[in-house]
Amino acid sequence: MSTEFLLMTGFILFIVFILLFDLLLVGRNTHIIHAREALIWSGVWIALALGFYFVLGHFGHLLHGIETPERLQEIVARYSPELRFTTTGFEEMLQEYRRHMAINYLSGYFIEKTLSIDNIFVMLMLLQGFSVDLKNYKKVLFWGILGAIILRFIFIFAGAALVAKFDWILVVFGVFLIYQSIHMLLAKDHGMKDPQHHPIVSFLSKHIRLLPHYVDSKFWTLQRGKFFFTPLFVVLVMIEFTDILFAFDSIPAIFAVSRDPFVVFFSNIFAIIGLRALFFLLADLVEKFRFLKAGVSALLAFVGFKLVFHHWLDQMGYESYYSLVVIGSVIFLSIGLSMLFPKKKRPAVSSAE
Repeated sequence: MSTEFLLMTGFILFIVFILLFDLLLVGRNTHIIHAREALIWSGVWIALALGFYFVLGHFGHLLHGIETPERLQEIVARYSPELRFTTTGFEEMLQEYRRHMAINYLSGYFIEKTLSIDNIFVMLMLLQGFSVDLKNYKKVLFWGILGAIILRFIFIFAGAALVAKFDWILVVFGVFLIYQSIHMLLAKDHGMKDPQHHPIVSFLSKHIRLLPHYVDSKFWTLQRGKFFFTPLFVVLVMIEFTDILFAFDSIPAIFAVSRDPFVVFFSNIFAIIGLRALFFLLADLVEKFRFLKAGVSALLAFVGFKLVFHHWLDQMGYESYYSLVVIGSVIFLSIGLSMLFPKKKRPAVSSAE
C-alpha cells in the first residue's frame, strides 16, 4: 500500500471527523449562527489551514515517499519542473522541495479562499431567493460543502491525470481563465437574479415529487405513504451546481501554482471547509467589498497568463514565492481599497408633501 494512499486516506478521515464533530456535537440542534460562533469557527479553520502549511514544510516529502535523490528528482520533474535547486546535498535539496511545496499550498489556499468570497454572494442569493429560514442555513451549507469536497476530489484528480497526459491542457486552462477574468470584470451581476426560475429548478419540479412548502429542516419526507422532496433539497442541489461552476475557475487557477494533485486538493479542501463559517461572518459585509470583483478578475488573469506561459516560466526557474507575493498583494489591495473607499450610500428620496 503506497504512502500517498495512506496519507490521503488519513487526511480525508481527519476532515470527515471534524465535519461530523461540528454537525453532530457542536451543531446538533438547528440554530441561527451568530457572528461570534462564525468568528470562532473561522479562526479554527484558518488555524488548521496554516498549521498544515508547517506540516508540509517539515514532512511534505513523506507524501510521495521521497527517500532517495532519484525519487526526489522524479517527483520534481513530474510535479514541480520550475523548481531549481540551489544546493547539492540530499537533505538540503529535500528542504528546498518541502519549502516549495508548502508555499505552493499556501498560494493555492489564498486563491481558493478569495474565490470563495464571490461564491458566498451567490449562496446568499440562493438562500434568500428561496426564502430559507435562517436556522436552516447551517444544515444546508454543511451538506453542500460535504458534497463539494467529494466533487472537488473527482475534478482535481481527473484534471491532474489529464495534465500529466496532455501538457497542452494547461494552456487551455490559462486561456479560459483569462477569458473568465475579462467576463467577470465586465459582468454587471452574478447571473442568478431569479433562482426559483433557474432551468435546474424547472427540471427537478418536473421529475421528482416536490412539496410546495418547507417541512422543518428536512430535505425529504413521507406523506400518505409516498416519498416527497422539500424545497430545501432543491436549494441544496442549486448550491452543489453553483460549486461545480466555481470549480471550473478555482481548480485550473490552483494548477497554475502547483501541478501536484495532492497540494491542489489540500488547498481546495481547507478553503472549502471554512466556507460555511466565512459565509456567516461575511454574509452581511460581502457587498461592501466593492473592489473584490476587480481583485478576483486580476487574480484569474495572473494565473491564466502563468498557465499560458508555463513552459517559458519553467525554463526560467520561476520561484513559487513570487506567486504568493502577487496573490497576497492583490487580495489585501482589493480589500484595503474597499475599506478606504466604501461605496457611497444613495440619499433617500423624500416625497413632496
